[in-house]
Amino acid sequence: MKTSIATVSISGDLSEKLAAIAAAGFGAVEIFENDFLASNHGPKDVGRMVRDAGLEICLFQPFRDFEGLPEPQRSRAFERAKRKFETMNELGTDLILICSNVSPLALGGIDRAADDLRALGDIAREHGVRIGYEALAWGRYINDHRDAWEIVRRADHSQVGLILDSFHSLARGIDSASIRSIPKDKIFIVQMADAPKLDLDLLSWSRHYRNMPGQGDLPVADFMAAIEATGYDGYYSLEIFNDQFRAGSAQQTAVDGRRSLIYMMDRLKAEGRAVKGPSEPNPLPPPARTAGISFVEFATDMQSAVPLSTLLQSIGFRHAGRHRSKDVDLYTQNDLRVVINTETEGMAHSAYVVHGTNISALGLRMADVQQGMARAAGLLATPYKQPVGPGELELPALFGMGGSLLHLVPEDAALDRQWETDFALEPGWNRHSGAGLKAVDHIAQTVRYEDILSWTLFYRSIFDLKPLPPVEVPDPGGLVLSQVLQNDDASLRIVLNGSQSMRTLSSRFVSQFVGPGVQHVAFATADIFATVAALRAGGVSLLPISGNYYDDLDAKFDISPETLAAMRAGDILYDRDEDGEYFQIYLGTLEGGFFFEIVERSGYRGLGAANAAIRLTTQARQSPRPAL
Repeated sequence: MKTSIATVSISGDLSEKLAAIAAAGFGAVEIFENDFLASNHGPKDVGRMVRDAGLEICLFQPFRDFEGLPEPQRSRAFERAKRKFETMNELGTDLILICSNVSPLALGGIDRAADDLRALGDIAREHGVRIGYEALAWGRYINDHRDAWEIVRRADHSQVGLILDSFHSLARGIDSASIRSIPKDKIFIVQMADAPKLDLDLLSWSRHYRNMPGQGDLPVADFMAAIEATGYDGYYSLEIFNDQFRAGSAQQTAVDGRRSLIYMMDRLKAEGRAVKGPSEPNPLPPPARTAGISFVEFATDMQSAVPLSTLLQSIGFRHAGRHRSKDVDLYTQNDLRVVINTETEGMAHSAYVVHGTNISALGLRMADVQQGMARAAGLLATPYKQPVGPGELELPALFGMGGSLLHLVPEDAALDRQWETDFALEPGWNRHSGAGLKAVDHIAQTVRYEDILSWTLFYRSIFDLKPLPPVEVPDPGGLVLSQVLQNDDASLRIVLNGSQSMRTLSSRFVSQFVGPGVQHVAFATADIFATVAALRAGGVSLLPISGNYYDDLDAKFDISPETLAAMRAGDILYDRDEDGEYFQIYLGTLEGGFFFEIVERSGYRGLGAANAAIRLTTQARQSPRPAL
């Protein structure tokens, strides 16, 4: 698959954009006219910059308000086009995008537009360039690719073709099947964009809220499948107008863009809806099955390790062993494995220096680690190779959020072999039931608001986690967007939280933590009342819940007085859906904003979103916001 991206899609000046686009592995770039006009380099120099970056210019765009004009505007439009063709010759590109007219002066008529494009095609031939006609979703007369194709068909000129844009077609609800009958040689380029479903006018929706394929709600896979059905073998090019992308990291946006195209094509091939051509010698393997969190690793120093280990033991963990060659200790409870790393060099130490005590690594239980790593590499994830001592088990790893690591752990090594190989273990190390905690229910990662889409795509494309509908949770300092992703059997749940308000706990965590990271871990128990009793016996303080909350529960749900009294006494939150019940408790927040949650679920599918505002308000009350 040939991939390209428009310079308008990412931040920076033209040279920064080109560097990011090339580094992400794109083969070509669309030069957006404003980026060219704002550059202090002439067209020949810009063309040289593009080629020096290992790219080609697949499109120069946009050329607006051309077809169907009365005189004298029509003649001036042709003169403008000639000047653009001369610029294209200097840039070294042969294709320009002409978008359908939005001018109030424009005259309607399919034949009139076709005549204009045919006449312009003759001039284009003289300059050795081609013109691609695109239907804008808000075009004055032409706003449907079917009409645009009819104009191109009637123009019947070798230099005149069609440009298809997924947003312009899908935003208007046009059936993608109508593309299948268009001859592939008349499709000059395909532009791709997704978008969330929003009740906005088409222009505002397009100019501010587009996102990468697979990040929104439009049926872009169907659109792409229709393109593939024509036999098209040209560029799939991203044209993304998004305020957050244009203010974010150019490198990350470029990587996300190419990852999205690779992912979408992989989906189509898996469904048998795309051509498997010889140009891809290393096709992506399918996602390897995930089976939950294998271990959680904290990075800290020797002094801070003492209260952390005390906390773990107070909630039922026991010290199970020490690494044979590193300052790393293992704590266990049932099938849970928690590691405290106090090394003074290496990745964990670097994470501690930057963030303080933090979760620097997670282990993901995988059915096929090599398959998982191969897929991750094909989707542009960055591998990490850790130093391994003699006889120690090597676990492949990827860089994850905020520079943390994601270790891919073979299922058959997750509970025993990994630890027996690398650690000097205490007798009965893996037979401790503790306070009844048995597994990691979910991991909550707090990110910058503008990065939620990026990490959603990361987890979705590499690990096949499915995004649930996002939820907005009220925090005393503003709204928090919460995006849950989970695998098919819900053994692995990742929650991404982010806020545009700088006063929320989420934003304060990112600020204090110096970047995104794991803000809380939720452990699962089979009996939350027994777990609370064990924690209280061990002197553990829980997040106190207002009595008003329980009065409301009594009115909302049919809960026995005895159970409700136990919940009130144990500061236990509660929710229920059509599939079952959910109980939650929270421990106090540690320095830096990290905290533990403990849950019991019986069939319940969610994460207690109805209780999030109660939890956030209580946490905010215990950790007052700094004065502005």
